[in-house]
Amino acid sequence: MIDKKQARKQVIAASRQNNEPASLRERRLAVLGLMEKLPLPRMQRFKFQELPLIKAQLAWCPSSSDRLALDQPDPEAVRAIQLGQSTVQLQLPQALREQGVILTDIFTAAREHPDMFNKYFMSAIKADENLLTAYHQAYLNAGLFLYIPKGVTVKQPIEAELIQDNTQEEPLVSHILVIADRGSQVKFIQHLSSIGEHDNPANMMIELVAQDDSEIDFSSLDELGAHTHTYFKRRADIARNAHVEWAVGIMNDGDTVGDMDSELLGEGGYANSKMIAVTTGKQEVGINNRVTNRGKHTTGLINQRGVILEHSELIFNGIGQIVHGAHGSDADQQNRVLIMSPQARGDANPILLIDENDVVAAHAASVGPVDPHQLYYLMSRGIPRPQAQRMVIRGFLGAVLTAIPSKDVRNRMIDILERKLADGLQYQ
Repeated sequence: MIDKKQARKQVIAASRQNNEPASLRERRLAVLGLMEKLPLPRMQRFKFQELPLIKAQLAWCPSSSDRLALDQPDPEAVRAIQLGQSTVQLQLPQALREQGVILTDIFTAAREHPDMFNKYFMSAIKADENLLTAYHQAYLNAGLFLYIPKGVTVKQPIEAELIQDNTQEEPLVSHILVIADRGSQVKFIQHLSSIGEHDNPANMMIELVAQDDSEIDFSSLDELGAHTHTYFKRRADIARNAHVEWAVGIMNDGDTVGDMDSELLGEGGYANSKMIAVTTGKQEVGINNRVTNRGKHTTGLINQRGVILEHSELIFNGIGQIVHGAHGSDADQQNRVLIMSPQARGDANPILLIDENDVVAAHAASVGPVDPHQLYYLMSRGIPRPQAQRMVIRGFLGAVLTAIPSKDVRNRMIDILERKLADGLQYQ
């Protein structure tokens, strides 16, 4: 149980030390009292209630970047690096500044851009949705803010590298807020990793606000270490004729609970949520991937694929919902899992919730081993079985791998995949 009086004192002191505006401090305090009343998120067929996903402390612990090998950035690159709570690098070319693009840390945004921050922070994700969203708002200690003005196209991908500092006993509670104004276009690439060996929770949230006719391509390579227990929540609010693409690779080594949400609010909106996950060791990973068609003639797609190795567990819940009034909409999903070990456990659960006529809705799900015919074909050409298995798995995951816009990130994801497969397949 959290001592509410002590928690309140701690939050007030930390907020003042961080020079936060009173509005953010009041939002922190408003949800402290809710935490003991709110339930954990719901996740079908996955039990995670005992995972240590909360550490109720708020203190400012600067991290030293001496352990990081920082490359000399391209002067035209748009890049942010945060180590723990510390912003190590923030680069935005002058040409984009002159167009009105804003890239800053989340607390600077609260101080210097209060109108936008107060309007959009925790607007797609509501603080009172569950215990972990309330915890997030109360104990926020890191994050980034990005605004793309009306009609602006950012041609180069915006790269954000977030590193959890497990050299200290400190949770990472990070929030990324991306606002794409009407008719704007942006590609955002996130890389999550960690250093150090202290066990800590990571509570990572992303809000995408895609206004009318805008486009956001969001890619993420999640590579948090075994000492991190992760909860992530990523949600996009998608307006009229707006377009959001998700491409996510879950390569964490620790236990992970995740929620992906695309809210198709305006007519003609489009969301395509692609995800791969690879689990090893004794990991427990459960993910809800949800697309909700609320506007007319909207399209919501889900494609998630997983590979389960050794003694690990992976649960995919794909949830497609078409609400009453969203006629002419399309909801389609695929949930496919390869189980590579007799000790592994996994499931792929497609869920369709349809409350409207004149729509198209479909789903597909499969759970099983590598196709023996594909293996036989490759092995008959002289390819050893372990290499043939990796080739089949690479092809199985290709739909998401090829969607990553950055070649460097794509190659990094493939390298991690190869390492995990090489380590995990030897225990079959």
